[in-house]
Amino acid sequence: MNRLPALKLLCLVLALTLGFAAGCAKKEVGQGGGDDDELAMTESEREAASNISNGIIYFEYDRYDLAAQSKDILSRKAPVLKQFPQLRVTIEGHCDERGTEEYNLALGERRARAAYEFLLNLGVPASQMETVSFGKLHPAVSGSGEAVWSKNRRDEFKVTKPRY
Repeated sequence: MNRLPALKLLCLVLALTLGFAAGCAKKEVGQGGGDDDELAMTESEREAASNISNGIIYFEYDRYDLAAQSKDILSRKAPVLKQFPQLRVTIEGHCDERGTEEYNLALGERRARAAYEFLLNLGVPASQMETVSFGKLHPAVSGSGEAVWSKNRRDEFKVTKPRY
């Protein structure tokens, strides 16, 4: 008879775990997502998400203006985003390791906003995009020196499809 409280506790833990797992509002796609992502999107949406996610743009040291190559990459993303309004993109701004955390968070935000504004000017709705800055918190490459730093000064694009 003393197993009943333990069984109730186990059921409660399982119910809470399932509740947390089911509570996710959106899934990231286009970056080698799992089977759930595959089921949530059509083949054309998966291909579009991959096209949007690919194509990191890079920045010069202490700059947030878009180079010609970055504008070309963004110009290829815009029509795909407009064709698939159900997809959302988070533009992530990143910096190299130099500078304070506060300075790099602000610079990362300016970098993400530069891409956001460019896409907005190409007709991508603001409701389809958001920005976030990680500053120097998530380097793409570890180490020091210009070869490493140049790969960490970037904007990345994460695609999600909200559940309806």
